[in-house]
Amino acid sequence: MFTRAFTKGRITAMLLVLLSLLVSACGSQTTAPAPAATQAPAAKESPAPAAEEARTITHAMGETKITGTPQRIVVLTTQGTESLLALGIKPVGAVKSWIGDPWYDHIKDQMGKVEVVGDETQPNMELIASLKPDLILGTKVRQEKIYTQLSSIAPTVFTENLGDSMIENFELYTQALNKEAEGKAVLDAFNKTIEEAKTKLGDKTKMQVSMARFQPGKVRAYLKNNFAGVILDKIGFARPEAQNKDEFTQDIAKEQINLLDGDVFFYFTSDREGDDGATKTAKEWLSDPLAQNMKVVKTGRAYLVNEAIWNSSGGILAAELMVKDVERIFGEIK
Repeated sequence: MFTRAFTKGRITAMLLVLLSLLVSACGSQTTAPAPAATQAPAAKESPAPAAEEARTITHAMGETKITGTPQRIVVLTTQGTESLLALGIKPVGAVKSWIGDPWYDHIKDQMGKVEVVGDETQPNMELIASLKPDLILGTKVRQEKIYTQLSSIAPTVFTENLGDSMIENFELYTQALNKEAEGKAVLDAFNKTIEEAKTKLGDKTKMQVSMARFQPGKVRAYLKNNFAGVILDKIGFARPEAQNKDEFTQDIAKEQINLLDGDVFFYFTSDREGDDGATKTAKEWLSDPLAQNMKVVKTGRAYLVNEAIWNSSGGILAAELMVKDVERIFGEIK
């Protein structure tokens, strides 16, 4: 009896030990997958936000890859400077304006603490590099020879030219800046300004508008393919037959001054840094007997306009101001 009882006791004890081991084994299986769980997120990592993805921008010098939204921009054209400002972006560096010390009057209040990096024809490479830009904006027509050097500093995007391609250049810059939606809003506002001007001017847009630039000892008729010419065309103005050409400019001699005649004549003088040679040329030409026979002189419709706004700036802020000039001047014409 004792032996049987003892045997039953041992068997019972052994069964309890086996049961304990079984429970322990089951518990260890529930916690084993933990290491795998910590690795799972890496395998299913979320894609980077769109703003940080690399984009390929096709431009005048080829293709440039840009990642994300650039924050430190150096701009090498006055037109490009206005593109940035219109988008609410202040560059870390910019070339000086052609007129002003160092900025055009219409942008100087927005350019505080912006580093001057030379001018469009001679950018300061060492200074540009010291600013550590993550994007450089320039143009082939001015800086083609230094494109490779600029590209070694930061991703660089070039327009083909300036002047009549202001809208296309603005759109290219917005792509490079990752600001296409903001850019569209700016252009929509500009187009609205143009449409409002058309409405205000009405039949006055049928008047033939002539345009010229006076430089020291030199005069150029401004045709249709230039900054001001494009804007006048957008408003819908007619041009005199002699200027109704899809070309940039035409140098003329004083004996050809009648080519500047029309219903209204806009002209600007390119004086630089205290040199008033352009203004003297304008006075000389317009006081000549040949000019006194022109219709625009007889009717008093020859208007001196701001050269920075109508010509040398070439940007979208200047375009808005030029349209306002046109509205004001034509508002005075009966």
